[in-house]
Amino acid sequence: MSINNSFDFFIQWHLTEQCNLHCTHCYQTGDRMHEMTLPEIKDTINEISDTLSIWMNTYGINFTPSVNLTGGEPFLKKDIFEILDEFRSRGFDIYLLTNGTLIDTARAKRLHDLGIRGVQVSIEGPKKIHESIRGRDSFAGSIRGVSNLLDAGVEVTLNVTLSYLNDDYFMDLFRLSSALGVQKLGFSRLVPSGRGESLLNEMLKTEDVKNLYHKIFSMKMDGLDIVTGDPVASQLRSECDVKDNGDIALGGCAAGISGLTIMPDGTLLPCRRLPVPIGNILKDSLREVWASSEVLNALRDRSMYKGKCGSCNKWAHCRGCRAIAYAYSNARGQGDFLSPDPQCFIN
Repeated sequence: MSINNSFDFFIQWHLTEQCNLHCTHCYQTGDRMHEMTLPEIKDTINEISDTLSIWMNTYGINFTPSVNLTGGEPFLKKDIFEILDEFRSRGFDIYLLTNGTLIDTARAKRLHDLGIRGVQVSIEGPKKIHESIRGRDSFAGSIRGVSNLLDAGVEVTLNVTLSYLNDDYFMDLFRLSSALGVQKLGFSRLVPSGRGESLLNEMLKTEDVKNLYHKIFSMKMDGLDIVTGDPVASQLRSECDVKDNGDIALGGCAAGISGLTIMPDGTLLPCRRLPVPIGNILKDSLREVWASSEVLNALRDRSMYKGKCGSCNKWAHCRGCRAIAYAYSNARGQGDFLSPDPQCFIN
């Protein structure tokens, strides 16, 4: 990477496992865990900020620090606005991931006043489909939250988790996004872990993923961006049409490359959907974990990857979704986060 460009480094922080919904595809198990106190959270924010400053001063790299705050449902965390303000005071770009049902007009205005960069609200399809996944009466609450955010001037992304439960309804979401006036429509693939483990057979087959992604990227509407963090989907975009047999990861899956996940009790994960602990922020140095974790270093080492992901000429820009690879192999008794992404259609 060029030291003349800003380098994105993000923390996804799950402040609580509490949630007011019980979604069938959720990567959570529903178990409760200890949650960090507000003083512990503030100390951790300071450590993250100080770590990035040290990296900038040591390596001459400009970082754009960002945080994705979520849960469970983040608005069930009683200190949520104090936490947001602490991140704001340290110069972080702040994004929220929520089901939207608890965002009233007052909360939406507070988010705007804090300078929140964007809020992602999960919508799984039209009302019937959404509520079959997320529960009765959840659709109206989420849409109301979206409207409150938009009225307050906060940028909104609708996001859908794709599987056979809802793959036929992406066009409905496209129309809904346009009607609501949201700025972005995002998507990801089902990861069969947590409660979602029972939905292994609802994972889209490789050819169906390919066809759906081609259809999604053919959709165009002024004022609405189609976005995704899926490394496989990103390879369909013209700007990512790169063949590079290099051994240095330049993009794609963020696990081990451009961010970390913090759980409510301080446990560190490469990704929330990749439940392989690599330390705990309350007792381990973030810098040491980032530099010396065997798991993170394996994720950065092309020679460690199995099957087609290891030999792919787009490894540096993709590497497949490590969470899906792990969950899929785990269902077969292997539990290997370096196994091939079973839904990849690139090669």
